[in-house]
Amino acid sequence: MPDSVTGRPLLLGVLRIKELSILLVTIAAAGYFTATSDAFNSAENYQTIAQYVAPWAIIAAGQVMLLICGEIDLSAGFVFTLAPFTLTLFSVNGAPLWLALLGSVLLSTLIGVVNGLIRTVLNIPSFITTLGMAFLLQGLVLIISDARPVSAPSGNWLVEVFGGAAWSEFAWAVVIVALMQVVLSATRFGIHTQAAGGNPVGAAESGIPVNRVKIVNFAIISTLAGLAGILQGTRVGSYDPTNGGFTMMFFAVASAVIGGTALLGGSGTVVGAFLGALLLGIVFDGFNLTGVSANAFNVVLGAAILLAMVLNVSLLLLRKRLGSRELS
Repeated sequence: MPDSVTGRPLLLGVLRIKELSILLVTIAAAGYFTATSDAFNSAENYQTIAQYVAPWAIIAAGQVMLLICGEIDLSAGFVFTLAPFTLTLFSVNGAPLWLALLGSVLLSTLIGVVNGLIRTVLNIPSFITTLGMAFLLQGLVLIISDARPVSAPSGNWLVEVFGGAAWSEFAWAVVIVALMQVVLSATRFGIHTQAAGGNPVGAAESGIPVNRVKIVNFAIISTLAGLAGILQGTRVGSYDPTNGGFTMMFFAVASAVIGGTALLGGSGTVVGAFLGALLLGIVFDGFNLTGVSANAFNVVLGAAILLAMVLNVSLLLLRKRLGSRELS
């Protein structure tokens, strides 16, 4: 009896680590592909996985914040696509590279602010607001680019920092994930974000500016999506109007959900989303190495999302049950 009483708080403490389940699954996936493919554990392959993971993780870091406060952004993938072309547009019109980069990122931020204002001022659901914005941005990209890829800038130290160097894109992802996790868990804004999604009426009554919090989070995800688009396009060496889009956005959402973020708002973790992106990157890369059809990846992705939702709900119920027993 004393052992069970002592063990229960320990078990509850372990279960409260939101990232534990996705971390274990990620380790298991890496172990499986290590055993089935000799090429998995190589520097070149690690870099390939990092290239998959980086844009998903960067956008997911912003998507987590938005999902936690009860909203979603379907246009992030097209901000990802648009930002490199606005950078090119500023650059060919005489702006130095640093100014073109800054202008492109600020324009991405502005798109997020517009999404947030439409959502909060006009009270139009974010699903509809950002879906409309997604198609608008897709059309703008095709008009600006004439539906053709363009070469990315080269020969500048900024190029190396913003995607040109081998690991710079992944380094940006790690720094952004760490920063956003600190913002979420250790700042007043993070607490307000969780309150806005968990109990918006109570949050508003307690003086939290719920609408302002949502607008800022819309701006954050658009900023990160634009930055991610520039980083990836610069790494590849060209900006492609068919890159990003809904596929990029859904991978970011999938990373967040698999990592433990609740679609209905109120809870989530940026580190968990990073692990979710890492898991998807490992599975996608592992399938390629072992010769499994790429079509099967969507089956695994769908099953992983469903399993993550079931597991998150089950763990939540178990935490509540153990917590109530602890109190009694």
